[in-house]
Amino acid sequence: MPDRRAVFFDRDGTLMEEVDYCNNPADVRAIAGAADGLARLRAAGWMIIIITNQSGLSSGKITQVQYEAVNAELIRQLDGLIDAVYFCPDAPANPTHRRKPGTGMLDEASCEHGIDLTRSWMVGDKDIDILCGRKAGCRTILVETGYGKKHLSAGAEFIARDVTSAIAIIQEFPQQS
Repeated sequence: MPDRRAVFFDRDGTLMEEVDYCNNPADVRAIAGAADGLARLRAAGWMIIIITNQSGLSSGKITQVQYEAVNAELIRQLDGLIDAVYFCPDAPANPTHRRKPGTGMLDEASCEHGIDLTRSWMVGDKDIDILCGRKAGCRTILVETGYGKKHLSAGAEFIARDVTSAIAIIQEFPQQS
């Protein structure tokens, strides 16, 4: 039975400033304070996992090498505090169960890392992030960065100014032991 807990974060617009189809590591800007917040989560025993749709791969707007370089730069800016990254290259018009709002990436992470999704959180800036988290049984937080202000009615349990505020909500929320 899975017993670990995790915080799943969308990447673009949530952990890093939104750059449409970011393909250059020089354009990566982690959200201010994100690394410190992630360090607090890690110290409290949370796994930290990125869950990201990357349709730019299937549309040819970014290459696999560019995706990996951007991801590596973000992880560097976040002081290496990311335990795992799951991405889905599916185009919105041709999604598999892995593409958010599908739960495939969360299901994979749960199986691979022994994560109890009902004790976990999904944090993102779009309605598809929130729906994904809800369908998987996670608590949900919509951040207002990225596209968040356009998705305030997504049905998240909480709305936070940014990822650091979202982390504060998680830290203050009574946790199941």
